Amino acid sequence: MLHKPVLTEELMAIIQPKSGGVYVDMTLGAAGHTSRILKLSSPKGIVIAFDKDEDAIKHATETLKSIYQDRLILVHEDFVKLDEVLNSLGFEEVDGVVMDLGVSLDQLKSKKGFSFNIDAPLDMRMDKRSSLTASEIINSFREDELEKILRVYGEERFAKRIAKQIVKHRPIHTTKQLAELIEDTVPRHFSRKIHPATRSFQALRIVVNDELESLQGGLKAAIKRLKIGGSICVISFHSLEDRIVKNTLRNFKQKGIIRPLTKKPIYPSKKEILKNRQARSAKMRCALKIAKEADND
Repeated sequence: MLHKPVLTEELMAIIQPKSGGVYVDMTLGAAGHTSRILKLSSPKGIVIAFDKDEDAIKHATETLKSIYQDRLILVHEDFVKLDEVLNSLGFEEVDGVVMDLGVSLDQLKSKKGFSFNIDAPLDMRMDKRSSLTASEIINSFREDELEKILRVYGEERFAKRIAKQIVKHRPIHTTKQLAELIEDTVPRHFSRKIHPATRSFQALRIVVNDELESLQGGLKAAIKRLKIGGSICVISFHSLEDRIVKNTLRNFKQKGIIRPLTKKPIYPSKKEILKNRQARSAKMRCALKIAKEADND
């Protein structure tokens, strides 16, 4: 596994794992944050770690389960199912929640179709049990539907133009085909700091994995299940994610349920960015639970 967790020290300083505590890592990934929480909460802390990607679950099973045994509970599910999973495990409340959103470097390096730098089938499913693939979207959705996906979920300036070219050149089966088509479609004189296909690939991945809906539901469930005095930290990597996190935390603050722990997001240090370029777009928002929700909330 190649992915490096970001903002780990800052996150642990806020979550403050302790022995006997119960913590949820909503986004296991390469288990960087999970393993750190397990170490800091020794000898009796428990981590319940979610991931839709079975490869992440398999990796953690092979590398951590034999070490931490009953202290690590691995859950191959979307974190939006937090409520029912905690019910099934018999946990009413938890001491801390961590969410490290988006796609991991390990997934980008895989043949699952997340990256335009690796030629692979247009899949993009984090969970292979899901039916919708990027290929289905690209090859069967109407032009106006494609345009909306690229514009809304990729904030793509040339969504209309790209959607038109996709429909014109269908069928498109690989990441390389799609990336080259987008590169040829976006005006050459238009200057970007990122590859022309970046926003389109982001949009497709978000829709395939229903990421924004899951984020909204998962955040609400996490805050509901936090103990009073427990903390939640959410690391996001693009404006769509951060907007949902910011607005959700604001809504719970207005209800008197949480208190933000920082006035502004926490960003990686220059030192961390130099060591890990994946950290450059990260921002973390954290909050402390100060009251329970009313029954009708």
